[in-house]
Amino acid sequence: MKIQIINGDCLEIMKTMEDNSVDSILTDPPAGISFMGKEWDKDRGGRDEWIKWMQEIASECLRVIKPGGHCLVWALPRTAHWTTTAWENAGFEVRDVLAHLFGSGFPKSLNIGKKIDKIQGNERIRTGEIKHHAQKGVAVAEERGAVGGGAFGQAKDEEITIGNSPFEGYGSALKPAREDWILLRKPLSEKTIAENCLKWGTGGIRIDDCRVGTEEIVNKPACSAGEVMKTGLKQNSNPTVSQGRFPSHITHDGSEEVLEVFPESGKGNGEPYNYSGKEYNNKKTSMFNGDKPQAPSNYNENGSASRFFYCSKPSKAERNMGCDNLEEKESKKMDGGTFESASTIATERTAKNNHPTVKPLKLMQYYTRLITPKRGICLDPFMGSGTTGMACVKEDFNFIGIEMDKEYCKIAEARIGWVRNERANQLF
Repeated sequence: MKIQIINGDCLEIMKTMEDNSVDSILTDPPAGISFMGKEWDKDRGGRDEWIKWMQEIASECLRVIKPGGHCLVWALPRTAHWTTTAWENAGFEVRDVLAHLFGSGFPKSLNIGKKIDKIQGNERIRTGEIKHHAQKGVAVAEERGAVGGGAFGQAKDEEITIGNSPFEGYGSALKPAREDWILLRKPLSEKTIAENCLKWGTGGIRIDDCRVGTEEIVNKPACSAGEVMKTGLKQNSNPTVSQGRFPSHITHDGSEEVLEVFPESGKGNGEPYNYSGKEYNNKKTSMFNGDKPQAPSNYNENGSASRFFYCSKPSKAERNMGCDNLEEKESKKMDGGTFESASTIATERTAKNNHPTVKPLKLMQYYTRLITPKRGICLDPFMGSGTTGMACVKEDFNFIGIEMDKEYCKIAEARIGWVRNERANQLF
């Protein structure tokens, strides 16, 4: 296994790499929303300028990845069309969009009725109730800050008031609860996917290695006996059996508001078992790694269908894994969880891993496994604090990570090194 961590501009670094030299790309690039006021996330002058900038990077990615190689590229829903356009313009085929759902987002919505009352000098009725919400911390337009969900400022407690404006109850934004991972593929060099796989080892995604859960799934016959009699179709007398459910383009963090949208499903002959996100969090398990909560052998499969798509948020221990020897630094943390999104309230703190958007390791393992051939090379041009590299070590992939920020490179080296040492100890 070869791990490379490179400090520098990803565009310039990739220009030194050989054509068709990596098997997959998994990355979390800027979104163009001035995330937490960071310079690296500026829109570079507007939509067209940002797309042009990202397209140049995506073009280098297209050159270095093998024909048929897949990419998973993170995007916020608000600017996902910018990201998708840039990578498609570079020559990639858009294959799908994977959505990760989370409950830790806070709406940053302008209370229009309250604003109008302030303009008109209207007195509002005080209720005595207090709400906790985001407060803008930098001078940006209300609509630009809306989907940022509070990432631009600090948490604020405020008394709820009621007005009589005809626009009372109007707002400017929804609660953020989703991030996108755009699934892309470099065009095939061969006539068919099968021929491309034989030549390059790339072209497909690893369905069976990414099946969700460990329950036995029996695929039903092509048609029922009754249908055979009616139509003359041949019935499949040998149904196939697989372990786990077919991977979907939905994952989630187990939050209650996410679980509520999933239906109850499944069947069995034992006692019901709690498959809620909280239960998974308590038992530190993830269906994406083939894990299953401990339960009596006769438990039944009843429960929320959400159990098939659950992946927990990274804990504080996971964020700081391997960082014991690093100094604590001022940082910003996402309130309600440490999820990788500009959709939650930023609060000041100190941390050894001060990267604001640390990804869940289990989720990155699932994504790298989905798109990377066995023993393949995975590239992350925007490495951050190295979670993709950690996932590659755990999944036995080679990894190339490029990061502009020297401090984040140090954090990535520490975290990836810790996982690598842990894996070596397990092997010997």
